Amino acid sequence: MNIEERIQRRRRPDHEPRLVRKSDALTPTAHPADPTGRALVIERLLDVLDPVFDGQPPADCYVWGPKGAGKSAVIRALFVHLDRVIGRAAERIYTTTRAEPTADIAFVYVDGRAAKTGFALLHAVLSSLSSDPVPKKGVGTDALRAQLRDRLAPDSRYAVVAVDHVEEPKTLSVQAVYEQFDAFGSSVTPVLSGRSPPDEIEADCLTEARTVRFGSYRQHMLVETLAVRQTDGLSSSAVTHEQLRQLAAWANGDAHDALAALFSAGLIADENGHERITPADLSAGMDAVPHSCVSLGRVLALPESRQQVLCRLLALSDADRRSVGTAADAIADERVDLSRATIERVLYELAEVGVVRRLKVDDPSQTGRPPSRLEPRFPTLVFSHLAAACP
Repeated sequence: MNIEERIQRRRRPDHEPRLVRKSDALTPTAHPADPTGRALVIERLLDVLDPVFDGQPPADCYVWGPKGAGKSAVIRALFVHLDRVIGRAAERIYTTTRAEPTADIAFVYVDGRAAKTGFALLHAVLSSLSSDPVPKKGVGTDALRAQLRDRLAPDSRYAVVAVDHVEEPKTLSVQAVYEQFDAFGSSVTPVLSGRSPPDEIEADCLTEARTVRFGSYRQHMLVETLAVRQTDGLSSSAVTHEQLRQLAAWANGDAHDALAALFSAGLIADENGHERITPADLSAGMDAVPHSCVSLGRVLALPESRQQVLCRLLALSDADRRSVGTAADAIADERVDLSRATIERVLYELAEVGVVRRLKVDDPSQTGRPPSRLEPRFPTLVFSHLAAACP
């Protein structure tokens, strides 16, 4: 951070002190250009990708590890840097011991939560390789595949394609991604990222793939990561180093949960008019992030209508959330462009994919099937702050 940035960060618009300065710096779904505390796994990924420095396609790769381990941050940043340094985007840099590659190698990152179908995957890759807009209507998957094939060529033009968040609910499986890329042979190298261990995935295509495992952050690395992010995201002296250590210990190596709790604590402190995060603010911020919660990225990737239902669900009282039917009744009004029956179906769908949880309620007055109280399983304060569907 240069001097001017440091000065600007301390300026207070309208002389109103605000703790949360820059939401992007604290949001778990926003990733820095240079991730902190992940040097070892970056080197392991570069070992796998090393053939590209000689103009050759690397081996297929599967990256795996738990939520909040930094997989997305590292892969996205690494592919941006590789594309700039040795890919298509700018002047290339080579060492004195390596000849200039003769091949044209592109590095493409695809968020699997956005590209949920084969068509969407091919469209995302083709859009990255094309300087012209790629139409989404009036063309089929075969047409996209043909256009992509024309842009690639064995032994001269390759694409290394990272597909993130595979094997999640509503995203493509490893097998489905490989099926989309089969037609391109060695011209496309998949680098897939997910949470499941490779031996738990039913896909023969991983047999010869290299694997890179991301472990959870060690506590001191997570403290360092939080310190870097809060420098940009919060006002000066908003949080102490000891509080960051407390957050890191609570999050147990999960950077997603730690950032979500820090962001939540900042929002709570702002709401309370505090000049810094108090112990009570920090405790409330951690309480706003459920244990073993769903990634915020999954929730923000939901269609707007689903996010709208979630926003309304969060505004309901405990009494109105005591069952799926009661919640659907309370949500159904002129502010939601869905029928009551559709809202109820959406709530069941969200429960099936784990975004909300249905907890059985013991009610002696009820007969038949016991009602299920709805409990959000994601960082609610951060979601409400970021989601466009929330007021």
